[in-house]
Amino acid sequence: MNPSLRRSRQFSGHRRRRQTISTIPNVNNQENDKNFISTLNEIVRSKRSWNISLNSTISTRLKTHHVEQILLQTLDDSRLALRFFNFLGLHKNFYHSTASFCILIHSLVQSNLYWPATSLLQTLLQRKVNPSFVFDNLLDVYKRFNFGHTLGFDLLTQNYVQDRRVMDSVLIVRLMMEHSLVPELRTLSTVFNGLIRIRRFDLVLQLFDNAVNSSVKPDEYIYTAVLKSLCELKDFEKAKEMMNWVERNGSKLSIILYNILIHGLCKGGRVWEAVEIKRLLGSKGLNADIITYCSLILGLCKVNEFQLARSLVDEMLGLCLVPREAIVSSVVDGLRREGDCVAAYRLVDMTGKVGVVPNLFVYNALLNSLCKDGKLDEAESLFDRMEDKGLCPNSVTYSIMIDSFCKQGRLDAAVLFYNRMLDNEVELIIYPYNSLINGYCKAGKCSAAESILNEMIDKGLTPTVVTYTSLIDGYCKEREVQKAFRLYHEMTSKGISPNTFTFTALISGFCRAHMMVEASKLFDEMVKMNVTPNEVTYNVLIEGHCKDGNTVRAFELLDEMVKKGLVPDTYTYRSLIAGLCAKGRVSEAKEFVDDLQKHRHYLNEMCFSALLHGYCKEGRLKEALTTTDEMAEKGINMDLVCYGVLIDGTLKHHDLKYLLNIMKEMHNRGMKPDEVIYTSMLDAYGKVGDLKKAFKCWDIMVSEGCLPNMVTYTVMINNLCKAGLVDKAEIFYKEMLAKGLTPNQFTYSCFLDYLTGEGYMVEAKQLHDAMLKGYLANTVTYNIIIRGLCRLDQIQKAMDILLEMKDNGISPDCVSYSTIIYEFCRRGDLLGAKGLWESMLTNGLKPDAVAYNLFIYGCCIAGEMSKAFELRDEMIRSGLKVTHATYVSLVHGT
Repeated sequence: MNPSLRRSRQFSGHRRRRQTISTIPNVNNQENDKNFISTLNEIVRSKRSWNISLNSTISTRLKTHHVEQILLQTLDDSRLALRFFNFLGLHKNFYHSTASFCILIHSLVQSNLYWPATSLLQTLLQRKVNPSFVFDNLLDVYKRFNFGHTLGFDLLTQNYVQDRRVMDSVLIVRLMMEHSLVPELRTLSTVFNGLIRIRRFDLVLQLFDNAVNSSVKPDEYIYTAVLKSLCELKDFEKAKEMMNWVERNGSKLSIILYNILIHGLCKGGRVWEAVEIKRLLGSKGLNADIITYCSLILGLCKVNEFQLARSLVDEMLGLCLVPREAIVSSVVDGLRREGDCVAAYRLVDMTGKVGVVPNLFVYNALLNSLCKDGKLDEAESLFDRMEDKGLCPNSVTYSIMIDSFCKQGRLDAAVLFYNRMLDNEVELIIYPYNSLINGYCKAGKCSAAESILNEMIDKGLTPTVVTYTSLIDGYCKEREVQKAFRLYHEMTSKGISPNTFTFTALISGFCRAHMMVEASKLFDEMVKMNVTPNEVTYNVLIEGHCKDGNTVRAFELLDEMVKKGLVPDTYTYRSLIAGLCAKGRVSEAKEFVDDLQKHRHYLNEMCFSALLHGYCKEGRLKEALTTTDEMAEKGINMDLVCYGVLIDGTLKHHDLKYLLNIMKEMHNRGMKPDEVIYTSMLDAYGKVGDLKKAFKCWDIMVSEGCLPNMVTYTVMINNLCKAGLVDKAEIFYKEMLAKGLTPNQFTYSCFLDYLTGEGYMVEAKQLHDAMLKGYLANTVTYNIIIRGLCRLDQIQKAMDILLEMKDNGISPDCVSYSTIIYEFCRRGDLLGAKGLWESMLTNGLKPDAVAYNLFIYGCCIAGEMSKAFELRDEMIRSGLKVTHATYVSLVHGT
């Protein structure tokens, strides 16, 4: 530390004669000491070697009071005194007295040798001597030998602060003031700042009052420390009073003081007072600096005033003041959390031009918000600029981008980011892989998703329950339940416990496949494993039983659900209403609706659409229209789904009058049919072969500005293919591609079905191979190929397709086997049919009613009635209902 060179006020006491420190007991000793000291003085001032001159006789006789006298006699040459002092300590292991330290410190200070004096003080403090004792010695020497400078006391104080003994420095300052020694302003400032570091703000204020009472005139640094202490103590009124006092007393005003007050007010939540102080700076001849702005901006962010904070950033940039990264990060993150991602994005763009880049955390958060708002283009642009500015995206950044593109169905873009992540050797984590797997599954490309799983494992990452659940859910939605169940077993064998979502996905898959026995067993297993079913689990199971016609079990599950404290919702009620209607119990469904409304259960448009569908299915269009009036009375507005149900019902019953009335009512309500309704109309016209009306409907749809989607195009392509107009179907297909719509397996299946139906198996196989490469092939598309081959009596090729399916990771289902089994029976090859049936069972496939009926019919054709009846009995034992088709086959066979 370089102390101030300004001289302190001299001690006010009278001057004393120079005298020795120690008291001399008798004349002989005094005379001997005089001679010894004289000899020492001669040795010190001579050019002879001290090492030789100070022999063992002299060194042994040397006492502390002798050294003190020599130091006093060398006041004219402080450097010589310091050399002698250090020589004795280093070479003779002499232990100096505290008085010797004090004499030499004062001597050095008097000679303006501050650094050696400071070093000497540091050595003294290492002895851990009581601060009061050190001060008393320093004061005694100062008084007795009339030293002209008090700076030795200031150096002592400052060294205590440096030695992190702040409370000892406070003691020295107080002792100085008690003895009318005025500390240097620099010393006071050092002590104040030391006290602030240990958060003793109360002592700062006390010492300040003592200093002012001792006629000390504070400077800017003193005021700064005091103001900071008042703000930390949240005594803002006194802080403002002090500022007013500084202004009134003509002290030099500094932006530093105002910044301290502004910072304190902002930290204390009194931001608007801080804003007002900043506004008045100009009238005081001061300009806000970067610290002023930064304090205010952070304060405004603290109270969620992000728009004003942003305007202050704009003001800063206008003044060519560059905000810190932390400031920009706070405002950007605040705007993002407030939902104004556009403003946040623009601020990043604007500050980026002056080289200020928010931190990676804020960039990631902003990217996440932009993605959640669907602004993927802006997010991608922001991502690219991160790299341009040298901010390296991390695994979280890539995870956000990959997940967002996957959720938007933009898998190609997601894969591009994934490849960039690998190229940049970013640390691999599981989240982007889970996102890709989930994205592929949602797109119906489960084979591609499983490839990602394998790649992930190859890279040393361990799949989680989320990974497997996404795949299980994907396969279930693709009706590949056996594959889903295989993954379930693979997951549990690795010690990964399934959660509620895993079980719900599997139960949903079994329900979709009408395997309600398996769904119920899995539900029971879930409960045994202490995995708690949620509302979605119950809803899926209830819907499954309703679709299976078992409304009794569905209502039992409703009661069980309520007993467990789970709340049924409109999804639950809609399934039950639809289930009753599907069983032809529409009147009971209406009673159920009335009862729910009586008990104030909320029903939405979807619940009523299920009831409307029931009425329309039975041709009770008048009652359906009456229900729409009841909906209006209950304040439930008809939506496009409800109108779509009514329109579909009128089309199926060819009731043009009702169709026109419904369309008119929609128009009166300011509603227009959407692509779903138009698609339904196109499908209805296509099924009755009325392509003229279908084309007219298409033209109306386009003229109304309703853009056909992928499903709409697929319906038209299907209609045209079934009518044999494949050339026109290809025109629609090309138009679909030109509009950026991606065909799915259903679209291609229309052409596949046409080609196989016409016997063009080479072309059909080529198309299917292309679908396979694009991950669009599935069990259904393979079944189309099998059916086409069987029609052409190419049964061996059909058998080869079964093997190809397995090689490509696609599981054959009952239809795959049944189609070939029927062909064996038709040929009279019952042995071949039986072999294939056994193979189906061995592969874990449980035959459904259709499979049994086909085999029974085949046996009847082949004249194997005993086998036919055996199959019927087996069918009954497995819990399947014997249908009318079964009896017809058996009767005709006998």
